[in-house]
Amino acid sequence: MRTPRLKDVAEAAGVHVATASRALDDSRSTMVRAETVERVRQAASDLGYRVNRMARGLKLNRSFIIGMLVPDITNPFFPPIVRGAEDCLAESGYTLFLGNTDNDDGKERRHVAAMLERQVDGLLLAMARRRDPLVEELRGRQAPLVLVNRTIDRGGVAAVIPDDHAGMMLAVEHLHQQGHRRIGHVGGPADTSTGARRAAGFAEASNLLGLPAGPMVRSEAFAEIAGREAARTLLSRNPDLTAVVAANDLIALGTIEAAEESGRRCPEDLSVVGFNDMPFVDRFRPPLTTVRIPEYEIGRRAAQLLLSRIENPDQHPETILIAPELVVRGSTRPPRLPPSGPPV
Repeated sequence: MRTPRLKDVAEAAGVHVATASRALDDSRSTMVRAETVERVRQAASDLGYRVNRMARGLKLNRSFIIGMLVPDITNPFFPPIVRGAEDCLAESGYTLFLGNTDNDDGKERRHVAAMLERQVDGLLLAMARRRDPLVEELRGRQAPLVLVNRTIDRGGVAAVIPDDHAGMMLAVEHLHQQGHRRIGHVGGPADTSTGARRAAGFAEASNLLGLPAGPMVRSEAFAEIAGREAARTLLSRNPDLTAVVAANDLIALGTIEAAEESGRRCPEDLSVVGFNDMPFVDRFRPPLTTVRIPEYEIGRRAAQLLLSRIENPDQHPETILIAPELVVRGSTRPPRLPPSGPPV
């Protein structure tokens, strides 16, 4: 028995071959009436027809593969971003080729080289640093790129990022409303836009609320152990702090651990706010108050932007800001009242 062809599907569905082709193509099916799409796809299923994506790619001079790099796949923040991108790309017939870099320049270059050798149609990069030679090199290549969660200082590259300034304003304002006036910041690495923007947002929010300039110590990485080390330094230098805003949730977890080491309980002695609302932070002890970033939406919007750039290569690069929201849980509370003086 011979392999069914597109012509067979069209005849079984009672449509022209071109209509059958559109109905079976996720990126063009909206050009066909919904009932026709359903009839064509049912006919294809009944006949056992499979779309020849290789032939389609050759015809359009595309691989229908998108490369994506993340800095640390073990960080719970990134899998929902990847899932959002993958779901969006699949709807348009694309496959995602994922690479994990471990924040290693050599691995980044090897992954990108492998992706370009496979002639990916575009790149989603979530590992960019503020001054990133690799991104600078790639901006002139044929494959379009979109930065995810981070940007570069020079600009000129399309990106989808959280509104870090707005997020820090939410965090500091929440603590201020609870009565905290001595608030510190455990920042992220200075060579990342997220670390820099969140630190700047913390300083700006403190100033707008009339708070004294809050002390800050930077963590060497967006990780629990590095966050604990930085928080130890911050708390030892500033024992009067009643609250800390961390640059991400893993750093917040390290901050809570550092506070406990010094005999301070969260939130009774120290309120802590995280950033991202990664999976499972509601199961921390105490559950973490944090700034929620819609990770899935970031991935999906980044993929949509990249597909748009593939279709329109001359499109001006834009930066899309994703609005955050504050999620209040058990790691924050009003500060303890100072002890009263002796009765008179």
